[in-house]
Amino acid sequence: MLTKRIIPCLDVDRGRVVKGVRYVDHVDAGDPVEVARMYDEQEADEITFLDITASHERRRIIFDVVSRTAETVFMPLTVGGGVRSLQDVRDLLNAGADKVSIMTAAVENPDLVSECAVKIGSANLVIAIDARRVPRSEAKPNAAFPRSEPQASGEVMRWEVCTHGGRRPTGIDAVEWAQRMAANGAGEILLTSMDKDGTRSGYDLALVRAVADAVSIPVIASGGGGSAEDLASALDDGPTGGHAQAALAASIFHFHETTVGEVKKRLHELGIRVRMPTRAA
Repeated sequence: MLTKRIIPCLDVDRGRVVKGVRYVDHVDAGDPVEVARMYDEQEADEITFLDITASHERRRIIFDVVSRTAETVFMPLTVGGGVRSLQDVRDLLNAGADKVSIMTAAVENPDLVSECAVKIGSANLVIAIDARRVPRSEAKPNAAFPRSEPQASGEVMRWEVCTHGGRRPTGIDAVEWAQRMAANGAGEILLTSMDKDGTRSGYDLALVRAVADAVSIPVIASGGGGSAEDLASALDDGPTGGHAQAALAASIFHFHETTVGEVKKRLHELGIRVRMPTRAA
């Protein structure tokens, strides 16, 4: 059985790590290179670096920050934000990223995912999905991505994909989108609940479980992690767990409420199989 992964996330805006609640009210959380070095010392399994305004501002990701971060850490580094082409993916890998995350560009051009999977390999390709709960009666259908199955009797909610840092609803069903991206060659799904982001109230387990059970590739749960118990619930493979292969968190780590080592120790106590740190937490 594979060990579950704990992944701190660096949301970066104009070269600084920031953290907000439901994608607004961001506060400064430090220099990305220094924050990344801290997580490397804590022996996180991976780190995710997301330039959260690159797509909205129609600019390229900050490559120099990525390069300096990659030179600092020895754990796998996933980078996303502002990725629009195969060349962008190659440039990020050349800058030191181990994996590249694509979100907005995948919605605008789904064939880009297939092209990247063929040219650089699925193992290097992460598809990020920002999803929010919406009543089905209010969901705006997207003609390009019709539902493949009829609505279940009594079902009143769905999860809608949003792009541009959560600013633009797309009308796309998140579960079906994850299935399509997996079929196109994505290696992982980074799934963020917009409703839970930054709230520290626990992951949207229904969303995480729905996507994890619908695809054969790993799902990284994101949005709402406020304690080791929250991460355990997202990683739990039982009937009420999230069935995720990895859990991403930011607030609890950035503001020094706990460490990766402390969280892993608690997860181990709760029966979640993780790679334990070799140094003291």
